[in-house]
Amino acid sequence: MNIKKNELTKIQINEIKKDLPDLKNITESKAVTISKWLGEWIKEDLASGQINENDLLPSKADFAYMFGVSLGTMQNALRYLEDNGFVQSKQCIGTLVKSSDKQNPAMRKLTSKREVAIENIKKYILKSGFMPGDNLPSSCIIAQKAGCSPNTARLALEYLCNRGILTHKFKNSKETGWILNKNDFEITDKNSNETLVDKIQNDLKEYIKNNLQTGDKIPAHAELSEKFKVSIKTLHDALKLLIQEGILLARRGRYGTIVVKMPDEMTVEQRYETSIFAPAKDTAFYYYEKTQNNIKKMIAENYSVGMKLPSIAELSKQMDLSPNTIRKAFHNLAKEGYLIFSRGRYGGTFVIDIPETDEHAFKWLAVNPKYAEVIHPGPLI
Repeated sequence: MNIKKNELTKIQINEIKKDLPDLKNITESKAVTISKWLGEWIKEDLASGQINENDLLPSKADFAYMFGVSLGTMQNALRYLEDNGFVQSKQCIGTLVKSSDKQNPAMRKLTSKREVAIENIKKYILKSGFMPGDNLPSSCIIAQKAGCSPNTARLALEYLCNRGILTHKFKNSKETGWILNKNDFEITDKNSNETLVDKIQNDLKEYIKNNLQTGDKIPAHAELSEKFKVSIKTLHDALKLLIQEGILLARRGRYGTIVVKMPDEMTVEQRYETSIFAPAKDTAFYYYEKTQNNIKKMIAENYSVGMKLPSIAELSKQMDLSPNTIRKAFHNLAKEGYLIFSRGRYGGTFVIDIPETDEHAFKWLAVNPKYAEVIHPGPLI
């Protein structure tokens, strides 16, 4: 079905009349509690005719403000809601309501990184010989075993919890951990399926082969996002894979990201400007990600668990960065489990874990090719 956003009815946040859930005294994560509440609201309002199938949900930011939670928590809640068949996400459109008689948790468009993690965690449980009633390791250890990020692992663990395979030992905000309920589950080999990021990665390779040459700058993220009909985040993840393969080189500022090797080539021609660039893994960092590392170092050296960080405005002045850069770094650190946000008179950003930091020496991230020729005019060795 071809859906156009301008033809959809968007549900306004002030049209939701259901009493909000109590998020202070809960025995499960906020994301799961919110997801269950949203599912009940959708069923009730579909039945009463207040909303209809294919209505567009309010934005994540509107929901996050209404519930008083972070955007990350709200994103997780909507993912659980989609797992249970109440909504369907559409790239570049939003999240659509699904009719109650069409709810099918098994229906997916493409395999996601989280789905791969779910199957890898199942394999890890069986391979390790865990029995019902056993405590599983922390989500960070499980992430290592599953070959995914800690945040993806937490999403996968919550999914397994929602399916009754695990129980979250969640009685208060300081308690973490998982208990295995059953180990008679089926395993689907998701690793053989193509994720959306994988698909866009392959599409980008074809685009480069057909439209660009070595040394050309690729179009802006927004332009490519519109061309391939995916989110900026999905496109960014696909570009990072091409950077890791050595096909692209990320450069900050007006120099942009350039093609340094065609997808079918086995070797890359060394260029003056690339010889003094950081490795592809480092150049893939956005500025706020490097800021995030600086904040980690600040926390490790000056703070302990429970202490309150300066406000975004204060850190913005202190580090001479935009408030938005600090805000993005804070949200990333919260997703990694180092920070927590609290509202109200005595609220703020609090440290809940101390990060381990390593010293990194970064090369230049953006150099004018003409300048590179001046400072290194001879042949490369």
